[in-house]
Amino acid sequence: MRGKQIRLERIMNRQTRRTIIVPMDHGVSNGPIAGLTNLDLAVNQVATGGANAVLGHIGLALYGHRMSGPDIGLILHLSASTSIGPDPNDKVLVNTVTNALKMGADAVSMHVNIGADSEARMLEDLGRVAIQCMEWGMPLLAMMYPRGRNIVDEHDVEHVKLAARVAAELGADIVKTVYTGDPDSFREVTGGCPVPVVVAGGAKSDDLTTLQLIEGAMEGGAMGISIGRNAFQHKSPTLFVQAAAAIVHEGRTATEAMEIIGERL
Repeated sequence: MRGKQIRLERIMNRQTRRTIIVPMDHGVSNGPIAGLTNLDLAVNQVATGGANAVLGHIGLALYGHRMSGPDIGLILHLSASTSIGPDPNDKVLVNTVTNALKMGADAVSMHVNIGADSEARMLEDLGRVAIQCMEWGMPLLAMMYPRGRNIVDEHDVEHVKLAARVAAELGADIVKTVYTGDPDSFREVTGGCPVPVVVAGGAKSDDLTTLQLIEGAMEGGAMGISIGRNAFQHKSPTLFVQAAAAIVHEGRTATEAMEIIGERL
């Protein structure tokens, strides 16, 4: 497992053991949305701000790799669906662990929707990929969301802590899931999950709301954040990531982090 330990260090801050991940896998699900039309520019902006890793499909490695600028970890996503498919919640494998290794990835990720009609097959895929990651020393981040016909509120703590625990039980090294709304309830999620948890950013929101989400998640035991649209669609992705880093790596408040954005825009 030494390979996992070495690669995990490439996607986190070695001093704080926390991480800021910016997912850029939206091109498959939603196409060339704002902020991701130019992948290498998007990567450069968040890397300059201090992000620890970016996450995306093969295209991120092919078209987002820069020959200069700050180093940043690469997480390649293995599963996908499109927003106009018959069931967007049905994620299928589109890449492999060995191919991700060949492309220079520091980790891989998968998306599983707990409660979806295709949950059983997605769990089967997650278990199989987790075993392959153990064999190759590749860290696995599992994106776990309570989504399906019987899920009324995907932020319900009972659903979220189940989703997080499933990922850990099946071999994931890091779990990404949604915020439950307050630090106390999110602590139930992180406390019941034996591997680190990072919080998702969700839909595009205003700066203070997003930074308060980050602050609450960190207070609730998160290892870090995995926030996409609120980062790469920001008017200054670099400043937003710097503000997020102030909370994640320095323990500052959302109000204090807002000053970083406000002072320089």
